[in-house]
Amino acid sequence: MNAKLIPVADPHANYLAHKAEIDAAIKKVLDSGWYILGEATRKFEENFANYIGVKHAVGVNSGTDAIVLALRALNIGPNDEVITVSLTAVATVAAIELVGATAVLCDIDPETRCMDASKVEGLITEKTKAILPVHLYGHPADLPTLQAIAKRHHLFLIEDCAQAHGAQIESKMIGSFGDLACFSFYPTKNLGAIGDGGAVLTDNDDLADRLRWLREYGWKQRYISDFPGMNTRLDEIQAAILDAKLTFLEAETQKRIQIASRYNKHLSGLDLVLPTVKPQYRHVYHLYVIESNQREELQAHLKSQGIASAIHYPQSVHQQPAYLDRLTGAKNLSTTDDIVPKILSLPMYPELKSVDQDFITEKIQNFFV
Repeated sequence: MNAKLIPVADPHANYLAHKAEIDAAIKKVLDSGWYILGEATRKFEENFANYIGVKHAVGVNSGTDAIVLALRALNIGPNDEVITVSLTAVATVAAIELVGATAVLCDIDPETRCMDASKVEGLITEKTKAILPVHLYGHPADLPTLQAIAKRHHLFLIEDCAQAHGAQIESKMIGSFGDLACFSFYPTKNLGAIGDGGAVLTDNDDLADRLRWLREYGWKQRYISDFPGMNTRLDEIQAAILDAKLTFLEAETQKRIQIASRYNKHLSGLDLVLPTVKPQYRHVYHLYVIESNQREELQAHLKSQGIASAIHYPQSVHQQPAYLDRLTGAKNLSTTDDIVPKILSLPMYPELKSVDQDFITEKIQNFFV
């Protein structure tokens, strides 16, 4: 047994990997005397927008607020419906409800675990205003099909990219397909802050202006609210940290892909369902999620060997107490309901050592002997 627990994610290891750059970035902000919406935020917004391949990034204080702000910028609210999924962080549905809109749940594709695009049109009503797919675990949703559906029905397409920094379809970055795209920079994300943070990205100049006004009380000029807004600003220290780490994101993405490939090699042939990747899609493995009919026993076995694992998520949103029996579409989620009792997240982070990964796969192999 390992003396030290192998974690599922390790944001501290990521800090140590880039300590000099992060510490220097923090010091520069502290020395500047400007701590909210200053040069560090503007620089990160510009660099992140360029990385994704869009014109604008608007920094906010969380991924949840990013979705709230996106919905508000599109004037989506009471009596409007937004089609999304139930196998996601609760933030996706919570944000829809925070603006007063109704979440309509779509089932998922069993291979990608993302929104099943073939089932979306059957959910569209006269109240539908937007489609909000989630790029779950780092695999892109079927955006080309969803784009076509949105265009055909005059709907907005909003991407939940909280787990998909750097993911691609045919070399085009996730976050550049929708009218708006929402990112989280929670510490365990592929691009993580040391605290909370988020951003909304868009190519639309008018929407970008509205997002900037909305994130700070509806101010077009300071202290004068032209319309009701909110306070959701990415602070300078987090922006500086993110900008320092952005330089390393592509290399770390390649490390995640290599780790996933190693898992695939050593776990193939076992009584497990491993992640798959659609042709021309780039999966960035925010999480490496397997499926097992013996999940609880396997998780207990790994824990006994000093290997952490996690379940993302132990209940889909429609199964959770706060949402039970009240979400539209919840009774037609057979694939979602089938997958949830089987999913298990294995350790996945760029700093995961080969010797530790070999230990993990050996113990999983032993479990099935």
